Parts: sequence; C-alpha cells; structure tokens
Amino acid sequence: MGCITKHVGSSYTNPQQGDLKVEDIKNVLIIRPNHRLGNQLLLTPIVQEVLNTFPNCTVDLFVKGGVAHPVFQNYKRVDKIIKLPRKPFNNLFKYAKSWVSVKNKTYDLVINGDKNSSSGRLLTQSAKAKFKLFGESTPEIENKYSDYEHISKYPIYNLRYFLEKLGVEIPKTKLPLLDIKLTDAEIENGKIILDNLIKNNKKTICIYTNATGNKCYSEAWWETFYNRLKKEYPNYNIIEMLPIENISKINFKAPHFYSKDIREMGSVLRNTAIFIAADNGVMHLASASLVPTVGFFSVTNENKYQPYGNDSFALNTNNTNIDDWFKAIHEILA
Repeated sequence: MGCITKHVGSSYTNPQQGDLKVEDIKNVLIIRPNHRLGNQLLLTPIVQEVLNTFPNCTVDLFVKGGVAHPVFQNYKRVDKIIKLPRKPFNNLFKYAKSWVSVKNKTYDLVINGDKNSSSGRLLTQSAKAKFKLFGESTPEIENKYSDYEHISKYPIYNLRYFLEKLGVEIPKTKLPLLDIKLTDAEIENGKIILDNLIKNNKKTICIYTNATGNKCYSEAWWETFYNRLKKEYPNYNIIEMLPIENISKINFKAPHFYSKDIREMGSVLRNTAIFIAADNGVMHLASASLVPTVGFFSVTNENKYQPYGNDSFALNTNNTNIDDWFKAIHEILA
C-alpha cells in the first residue's frame, strides 16, 4: 500500500501566493488513523500549531480507536473526533461510515499527520478542501532542520513551509511540545495519589519497565538498572508505574502504581522529578504530562520518536553504557 499511495496527492501544486488568508481558515481536518496511545500523543504538537496559527479555526481529528478522546479532552477547539474501528474487517459498516463522513464536510485545510500512512494520504486526497498537506517532504525542508525526522516535528515544519510559500508570515516560535493539558485539579489529584503511595516529602523517580515486542528490555536488564538507581539516588523515592497487563520486570520490588486512566497516570507522573522507560506509549504520556523523560531505544529510531522538551533525553542502548545513562539522568536531576 505504501508503494501504491506514496505519490498520491501533492501539497504544493495548485496554491499560489495570496490564496490563503489566516483569518479565513475556519475548519481544519487532521488525519492520523492509528490506534496506539503514543501516536495519538505525538499528534498533539501539530494540533497546537494549527490552533495557534489559525485563531478562528476548529479542528476535527480522524483517528483510530478511542484513546484520542482523553488525550484531547481539554483542547477546547477540537470539535469532532472521527474514529475508525480498531478492527475494520469486523466493523465494515462503521469503517465505511467514518470514511464517508470526511467527504460530507468541506474543510478549509486538511493535514495528513503521517507521511507514511497510506490511508492518511488517501483520506487527504478524498477530503473536500482547497488546501491540503499530504506530508511529503522536500530537500529544502529536510536540509534546513536537523530534527526534521521526528514524527511530531515534521508536520509542523511542513505546515510552516507551506504557509511561507503562500506568503503567510508566521512567528518564529518554538515548536509545541507534546501536551495533554492537565488541569490544576488533575495535577493536585495526582499529588494526592503519589503522596499516599510514598508517604514522605522526598522527590520521586518513576520507572516503567514494560514495552511492546522487542522494544522491551529483559528482567535482568531492569534488575541491574534498578539496583544502580537505588545506589545512585538514596535520597529519592523510586516507584514503578505498571502497564495494563499489571506486570513488573523488577518483580514488584518498588512501590508501584496502577491505573487504566491515562489522564490519572499523567497527573501522577506530573508530580515526579523524572520518568524513565523504554520507547513506548507511556514514555510519550510522560512527555505529554510535561515531565523530564529519559527514553531508552534499542530497535526503533530515536531521531523519529525521542522525547523532547522538559530537559528530556533519548539514549540508544546499543552504543551507550550504564554510566552514560546515569550521567544523563544526573543532568536532569541536578
């Protein structure tokens, strides 16, 4: 499908300078048909960029599964979330209905959130809109930004490049971070949960020892890391956030917290000093909760998925060692 659809649509063929006026952009569709938590969280920066750039607009999201609702619940100008069923062949009617709903509304701007998504490119092509961004890159953009490869950043760089081509002046602001926009009440509730767990005033380090497939490190790996962590930081609490499977790679040796509510998870993380995990959706949740995050990478591309902002680090464990990891952790905690 990728080979078939990679040449579908072009962002830069038809629009001319002066065609687009910021104040006229009222309805925007952003497409990211992927059900994973991490991929929905990684969409939050482009949503913020669109809302900041077009103050008169509302945003519809085309996603898969239901996790987008808690992720974007505090985005007041996110209007409609169109959901593909996670298993389309078991829900063909719902699947078709979701596709048709895109064609039944006229948008001012449509953005494909992932240039490698075949369905995203096809949906962008079929949507009714004068301005469309399919996600394709050009050497001019790629050569300009050293971090262009990051999956959250290149849609923003593409949008800014597109607007510049149309003669739209945009402020040279920093790129938005991942953000689920926790409320003060949620953060306070997270503090209460954490305080009941640790029962002291020391700062807290949170680890998460699970990940999917071969991104997951072994029990021996995590045992070694956890023992070193206790040795290096005796004046910190060390807690473990458990995955939905309720398992632990350190055999539940640390005080642990379990929840299926991603906003509650984020509110607890917000009250910690640092979050440490392998590359996974909860790593991105910590980042979107504005927590300093250390992400360990061994099989996926850290340039594409690394946590950024909030003094966060990505560490490739294939070419670094445990001393390097603790140097990075110390830089954050210091």
